[in-house]
Amino acid sequence: MFDRRLLTNFDWVLVLIVLLLATAGVVNLYSATSSEAVHSPFYLKQLTWIGVGLVIALGVSLFDYRHLQYASFYLYAINLLLLLFVLVAGENRMGATRWIRLGFMNMQPSELMKIVIIIALAYYLSERSSLFGFSLLELTIPLALIGVPVVMIMKQPDLGTALMVVFIGGTMGMFAGIKKPALIFLGGSGGLLAVGGWFLLHAYQKRRIMTFLNPELDPLGAGYHIIQSKIAVGSGGFWGRGYMHGTQSQLSFLPERHTDFAFSVFAEEWGFSGSFLLLVLYLLLILWGIYIARVAADPFGMFLAVGVTAMLFWHIVVNLAMVIGLLPVVGVPLPLFSYGGTSMVTTMLGVGVLLNVSMRRFVF
Repeated sequence: MFDRRLLTNFDWVLVLIVLLLATAGVVNLYSATSSEAVHSPFYLKQLTWIGVGLVIALGVSLFDYRHLQYASFYLYAINLLLLLFVLVAGENRMGATRWIRLGFMNMQPSELMKIVIIIALAYYLSERSSLFGFSLLELTIPLALIGVPVVMIMKQPDLGTALMVVFIGGTMGMFAGIKKPALIFLGGSGGLLAVGGWFLLHAYQKRRIMTFLNPELDPLGAGYHIIQSKIAVGSGGFWGRGYMHGTQSQLSFLPERHTDFAFSVFAEEWGFSGSFLLLVLYLLLILWGIYIARVAADPFGMFLAVGVTAMLFWHIVVNLAMVIGLLPVVGVPLPLFSYGGTSMVTTMLGVGVLLNVSMRRFVF
């Protein structure tokens, strides 16, 4: 039987922030792609995905999130099988094999792993957390839970999503607490892996890092994206060039302006003032996620909220740093803003989990 207290505790603040960001994304997408003659406009597709995502978020919020504890192992195993299927028989696009063709849509299991890893780690950490933190031995299982899908995602190859899984898991582990010797060992190992990982990167990934350090090395090739992005952001000035008057986007100088570089379009048209307001909305989203974690009814709900908030936070930070040249271009979308069905559904799944935890903060 449905508990009426759930309606009383419905988190309208979270829904309002999400809708404001999604609306800004659609408005920006209309401008970014207005010059493209396509049969089905991107902004209409995005509206459809937002609608689907909201339905999913509301659906996720209806059942008690505590049931996810018992399903965490099965969800994790199923997602690993999907990642394996991608490697064996996935759809290849532009040299990357990341999708499973379902007829009416493409599914990207690596995106779903972001949510699944949150559920799996939340269950493990909530069951074994203590005031003294985790030792290296106790972190063996969480490291394995993170490492296996990361290796499979890297083989697709998809460096951006693999990094997101690592960042999400690392944030949840730091929140749970890690003993100092274990932290020092993991930090040193991570540094060595980062150096050694250079030799495991694909040629195009190495080019991205080199052009990040010096975009002028290949201004018409690998460095073109970031150079045009920085021109777009910088040319917006304080007030911006005006809606649908950005030269970089309207004249098609800026590549991937509807996906990875959607913020560059917004910054050029709305300037520092508009960008500041957008960043305030994202800050409110992150702060509200932290608040939901703080008032959660139990440790499992707290870790779920921390994991989802970490997912949103790292997507925001990496994308914004990427478009202004502070990080290499790794193909990480801006949540609720960049075009993409799988990205929108994954984000809305996370929003649904936050709603679920928030609505049940007084329900035992």
